[in-house]
Amino acid sequence: MRTALTIAGSDSSGGAGIQADLKTFAAHGVFGMSAITAVTAQNTQTVTRVLALSPDMVTAQIEAVIADITPDAIKIGMLANAGIAEAVALALRRYRLSNVVLDTVMIAKGGARLLDEDEAIDVLKERLLPLAAVVTPNVPEAEALTGMTIETVNDLERAARSLIEMGARAALVKGGHLEGPAIDVVHDGRQMIRLESPRIGTRHTHGTGCTLSSAIAARLALGDDLEAACRAAKTYVTEAIRRAPGLGRGHGPLRH
Repeated sequence: MRTALTIAGSDSSGGAGIQADLKTFAAHGVFGMSAITAVTAQNTQTVTRVLALSPDMVTAQIEAVIADITPDAIKIGMLANAGIAEAVALALRRYRLSNVVLDTVMIAKGGARLLDEDEAIDVLKERLLPLAAVVTPNVPEAEALTGMTIETVNDLERAARSLIEMGARAALVKGGHLEGPAIDVVHDGRQMIRLESPRIGTRHTHGTGCTLSSAIAARLALGDDLEAACRAAKTYVTEAIRRAPGLGRGHGPLRH
């Protein structure tokens, strides 16, 4: 059985974070494992509290998993602060982990900040970006990473190129914040691919970014190449949004 490890925060409402990742892994027939970076108190409307774990505890979880079951892919989500980001980067280098999908989680749907300080963003750019098989920012995250303003699909492509220049091996920049069809772009340094699906008119989009990145990790664990993994993940997320169960009074979860 193929395996995947998610390194991310816990979402008490079950729609994003570790919980969304494990559900997505299971839906793809991949055995999921986790290293929790932070505990959040949240629901579909808001995040009320965030408690980051110590970097040592995050490292201990990663080491405990790897000592027994080597993951075929890694998904990295919420890192909370620079200390945790640095600890994760060190673990990736020490154990030479591959098929790393870096989801640059910075701000929750309701606006809560999930990555504390500018120093953490610097660690993410300088230490984690070069270790990832693919980085998957949304528009605000790509703007924070590249310093660009993104308003069009052409801007998504410029941002993807910039992320490659910054050291990423591949970038999938998500266009969910733009108007029109839901277009993401994938760039691997050689070719630029547009992944397009109809935009579904719904407020039930909690955890879409977590779900997309964990679906890519699951497909990589199963042996897909990057393009195939991204295409399959895009289809999976689109259908998970379309079939959302309609839970909660805010941004409801998907049907994983």
